[in-house]
This record gives sequence, structure tokens and C-alpha cells, in this order.
Amino acid sequence: MNSSSENPVLAPWTGPWGGVPAFDRIQVAHFKPALEDGMAAQLAEIDAITNDPAAPTFANTIVAFEKSGAPLTRALSLFGVWAGGLSTPDFQALETEMSPKLSAFRDSIIQNAKLFARIKAVYDAPRGALTAEQQRLLWRHYTAFTRQGAALDAAKKTELSALNQQLATLTTRFSQNQLGEEEEVLVIESREGLAGLPESQIEAAAAEATRRGKPGVWMISNTRSSMEPFLISSSDRSLRERGWRMWTHRGDNGNARDNNAIAAEILLLRARKAKLLGFPTFAHWRLDDAMAKDPQTALDLMLSVWTPARDQFRRDVVEIEKLAGFKVEPWDYRAYAEKLRKAKYDLDLNELKPYLQLEKLREAMFWVAGQLYGLRFEKRDGLPVFHPDVTVYEVWRGEKPVGLWYFDPYARPAKQSGAWMSAYRDQQRIEGEVLTLVSNNSNFIKGQPISWDDARTMFHEFGHALHGLNSNVTYPSLSGTNTTRDFVEFPSQLNEHWLSTPEVLKFLVNEKGEPIPASLVERLEKARTFNEGFATAEAQASAIVDMKLHLAGETPIDPKKFEVAILAEIGMPPQLVMRHRIPAFAHIFSGDGYAAGYYSYIWAEVLERDAYEAFLEAGGPYDRTVANRLYEAVMSVGDTVDPAEAFRAFRGRDPKPDALLRAKGFAL
Repeated sequence: MNSSSENPVLAPWTGPWGGVPAFDRIQVAHFKPALEDGMAAQLAEIDAITNDPAAPTFANTIVAFEKSGAPLTRALSLFGVWAGGLSTPDFQALETEMSPKLSAFRDSIIQNAKLFARIKAVYDAPRGALTAEQQRLLWRHYTAFTRQGAALDAAKKTELSALNQQLATLTTRFSQNQLGEEEEVLVIESREGLAGLPESQIEAAAAEATRRGKPGVWMISNTRSSMEPFLISSSDRSLRERGWRMWTHRGDNGNARDNNAIAAEILLLRARKAKLLGFPTFAHWRLDDAMAKDPQTALDLMLSVWTPARDQFRRDVVEIEKLAGFKVEPWDYRAYAEKLRKAKYDLDLNELKPYLQLEKLREAMFWVAGQLYGLRFEKRDGLPVFHPDVTVYEVWRGEKPVGLWYFDPYARPAKQSGAWMSAYRDQQRIEGEVLTLVSNNSNFIKGQPISWDDARTMFHEFGHALHGLNSNVTYPSLSGTNTTRDFVEFPSQLNEHWLSTPEVLKFLVNEKGEPIPASLVERLEKARTFNEGFATAEAQASAIVDMKLHLAGETPIDPKKFEVAILAEIGMPPQLVMRHRIPAFAHIFSGDGYAAGYYSYIWAEVLERDAYEAFLEAGGPYDRTVANRLYEAVMSVGDTVDPAEAFRAFRGRDPKPDALLRAKGFAL
């Protein structure tokens, strides 16, 4: 098992499409030796770079570093698949053990003085002979090393590495605690408790109870894809309150899985890390190389959207309470908002569900990708997958292969909640064309119709996949979605727009093959901005709290008190709860991908709303000229171009926020 050639986690991928992961051969026991051997192999490659007697050049230093660690990259890709989709207790134990070791390994490379000296020598040398992409790669590596402490003295490097290892351990614990909290269920013991639920939800709840060995009752999982539909449909107010409290109090129950103390410690360690790196706060460090550049710019945008969204939400509450006849609580809001939608627009979103069949939505996504980017998807049987629910599709542009798309749509035990895109392998061509392998992962309930929000989520995550599939660059570090955090959501959020186009709606038929009635489409369009105040305000509350948390510096934080204080400061309505409360805010505490970066969604929404208007100003959503410009300027370039320049190349100017407020129906 310790041999690289025998270990399927570490070995080169074989088979079609430039090789594919041997998912059918992998066991949890393979990961530790694979990661350890992969780290050792990359360190040997780094030694070869640093001991090269030749003067540092782009080829013998930057390209050599870019090519190093290929076996470990494969192993880490698979490690991520298991962490997201197959996080069983034995894997969690391994993850807890290996996370700090991987952090220490990354630091050992960043802190390699001889390696950084060579990178700096190339960075400081004349660059006239380098292409624009090569200059971008050089800047990216030099910036990454300096931002991670490569220029620190030995004592500070040791301190920084210790902080990073502690953070790796804590973020892993946070994630595992949240997964444990989401294994809880709301149990409904009598049919009276099912009042208001459509038959599809009832059947799914019964199936969940049977799966857990409790036939004869009904169970609602503590995940967004299960709990939100329940809160919308249930007529039982006491059960709604129980379900709402279960969902919103994940990680906040004073038990062994309570995440408050972990979040507080993570924040303190991040603040110390930022100070070591020469920044006043972690937020300043995070945004230093982002589009926003500084926290105040991001906060200004969030608050400019928060205020009209909050005010619209307050107006909606007044209408809802008139309809309800009582003071609405947070666990009532979703249910009565749907009643108000019905009263104002004669629209019940449950009417859409029969037409939102998963396979038809997938076909529609493929069709849109063909219209915009010339991509063609063909199902491929016989390739190894990590779970029976996963299907694989070949992706072509004309007769040219582009990559593979893996689809893992359903919720299951040991799978992290939410939806995400992963790249198992990035497109690149350092030594010949390497095709990308991407996946979309969701938590839809098998056997239950998909909601309109589910459908939008599918188009969103598929937008990330398209960003990867359209990549056309040389170096993997600059490929696909490897862009700044506040730019990467732009293509995915933009892709959501095509869901409601008439051309896509024609794909959406019920089990009898009947299309969505024209009258339903008309009512859907009239209600387009309904409840936008709620959706925007709950997200911006989370984004503002995230930024404020990471601006606090080394001041110790009590997450419970801090959340209450910041929400009071911004005037949070009592009927509203932030979309991600601190002890379950996986985006910022399960790793640091969105830490001080949750604002990225609204930042990217400014970009995508403005970009979609470019289509509307031309020939419509499928205008070929605008689509080609989007491909050339944004979708194909990865991070080879500064994001602001990429947007200007597409739009001909910087983005304007007016389109965002218009689209949401807020007063300008």
C-alpha cells in the first residue's frame, strides 16, 4: 500500500480523457500513506529547484515549481472529495490527524528561504521576454509567497506555522461538528403534524424515517434542502418553531458539538496571523489582493444594499402580519410570505414543482451551455465513481474534447450540506493539453420535487463548472475558477439568469410531458422581485457580520454577544435571522475560503447584473456576439488577466451598481 504505483490515491490516473480517478479502488486507509508520500515527493522536487546551480529563470524556477507536486495534487483532490461527500467517522479521524500536517507542509514550502530567493530573483529581473500570462503567473506566485510570510524572519515563520496548524485543526473540528449537528432530525409522530406539507415532502420524510430505522413516523433532516421547504409548507406553528430552532441553532446548543468557542479561537488566531504578516486585521489581509482591495470598500457596498433590502423586508412584514392576523415570528415568516405571494400574484411556488424534474433541468443547463459556449454533453457509463448516485458526462466543443463533468445531486449521510463545485483536475498545457475534470454536488432530496430555489442553485453551481470547462490557459494555478474570491462568483451568479428565460422554461415539463402553463410563467414573472428584501437582507446580514468579525483584530470575541450587537447596530428586524449564524457559518469557519469574503456574493452580483444587461441591450439572453465576448474576456482566461481588466474587456467599462438595485426592485 505504501508504493506510489499501488496506492490508487497517489498513482497517476489512467484510462480515457487523459486519465480519471480510480474511485472504485480507493479506501480510507489509502489516504494517509498517499498524502505522506506525496508531500515527501514534492519536497524532493523543491530541493531540486533550490539546489539548481544555474541562475534562477522563469523556466527553471517558476515553471518547475508550477509542475511540482503533481501526485500530491491528485491525492488532495481525492481527499477533498471524501471530505465533502463521504465524511465517515474513520475519514473524519484521518482528516483531524492530517489537516495540521498538511498545513505544516504548506508552510515548509512557503518558508523555504532558498526557494523564495529564487522566485524573488525572477520577479526582480527584467520581464520583457515573458508573455502576459507568464508575467501574471510570476506575480501570482511571488504575491502568494509574500502574503503567506515568506519574507518573515525565522522566529516569526515558526510562530506563523504554529498558528496555521492550530487553525487547520480548529476549522476541521468546526466542520465536523456542523456535520454532526446536521445529522439531527425533526421527528413528526402523527399525521396531524404533516398539515400543509405536499405529498412529496411527506413521502420524503417517511423515507428518511425508514432509512433511520424508524418506520411509521416522519423525519425532516436538519439541512437547508429539507428544513426550508418544511418551514414554507407546514401549517403546524409549534412544529415550525421546533424545526426553525433546530436549524438556526446548529453549533449553538452548549453540547460537545458547540462551535462558539471554536469560532472565537479561530478569529483570535487569524488576527494574530494577520498582525504577523503586517496587516492591522485579517480582513485587511484578505482583501489586499482582491478586487475590493480594502474592507471599507466592501462594507460600503454591503451597507448600500442592506438598507434598502431591510426597509423592503419591513414593508413586507407589515403586509404579512395583516394577512396572518398576529405578530409574525421568524419561524412563521417563510410560510406566510408564501401565502402573501399567493394573495398578491395568485402564485404558489409549489405549482412549479411538478415541472422541475431534475433530469429536465439538467438537459436545460446543457442546452444553455451549448447556446452560449458551444459545449455538448454526452453521458459516459463505465467510468469509476465514488458513489452510485454520481453520473459522468463527456464535454465537447465541436469535435474537440473539453473535459468531464461529474454530477452528485442527492443528500446522504456523511455528506456535507449545501451545494458546491469542485475541480478534480484543472485544465492546463504546460506539457501538452490536460483536460479538466469538474463536479457539481448538491443535497437535493431523492424522490422529492426540486423547488425553484433548488433549480436556481443548480444553475449557479453549473456556472462554476462552466467557468472551469471553458478554461483555456497554460498554467494550472491560473486555470478556471482559480481567481480572486470576489470575482469567482461572477460567472456562477450570471448563469442563474438563464433559468427563467422562455427557451429554458420550454424544457420544464411535468411527468405527462406537459409544459409549464403560460399563465404560470406570467405570474412568476410578475412576482419576480417578491420577497427580494428577505433574501437580500438575510445574506447581507451574514456578510456584514463576517466582515465585522474579521475587523475586530486581537480583541477576544464572544460570538453570541457579538452577533447580537452587530445585528442591533444595523437594525436587524426581529422577524429575520442572518442566513448563516456564526456557530454554523461554514463558509468562513470550515477553512478560510470565504473568511472576510462573504461579501463576494454581493460584489459579484453587481458584476453579473451589469453583465446580463449587456445581453439585454443587444439581441437578448442568447446574443451570440455578447456570449462570444463573455467567453473570450471572462470564461476562458481564468486568472491570467486582472479581474477588473477582464470585466472591462467584456463590458467596455467598469461595473455600475444601478443594475443590481433595479433588478431587485429596490428604490434607487
